[in-house]
Amino acid sequence: MAGNSSAIVAGLTAAALLTVGVLGYQASANAPATRPAARAGTVPAALQADRGEDSSPTSPPRGSGRGIRVVYALDDDRVWLVERDGTVRRTFTVSPSTVDPEPGTYHVTSRSGAVTGSDGIPVEHVVRFATRNGTGIGFSAALDGSAPHLDPEVPTGGIRETRADGEAMWKFATIGRKIVVVR
Repeated sequence: MAGNSSAIVAGLTAAALLTVGVLGYQASANAPATRPAARAGTVPAALQADRGEDSSPTSPPRGSGRGIRVVYALDDDRVWLVERDGTVRRTFTVSPSTVDPEPGTYHVTSRSGAVTGSDGIPVEHVVRFATRNGTGIGFSAALDGSAPHLDPEVPTGGIRETRADGEAMWKFATIGRKIVVVR
């Protein structure tokens, strides 16, 4: 009987993952053709990247929270993988997508080992955490090491990182991990 339960759970998990993938694809296929303009003054001060005299690229922005988390600074195109005690495990720059997530706190919702990116490039270590205007947003690394070709008319949510950084993100950003996005 235990074997049947395991098979049922595995089947339900596979069906759920397939459903999420199909819904994500449908949402991205119906995304608007233009990127909405950013609204000035809508970002809470707590989510602005504060780079005081004592901060550096190796320390996460003040106001990015506490505890274990991934911090993504939109204006710096930089990511920090932060341990529970505030120690930075790794920091690196990324190539942004055409659709940015709104500043705020998110959690990793899904991951894929290898897929084809919205720009047609094979990518690995995909870590998804947000959706904006129907476009899924997440970190990924191109197998060929390329940065995304950014066409402002095509909404894409793939934030590109190097393969080494992608592997570090993959190991760190498991399902449910907190992602904090700041300006």
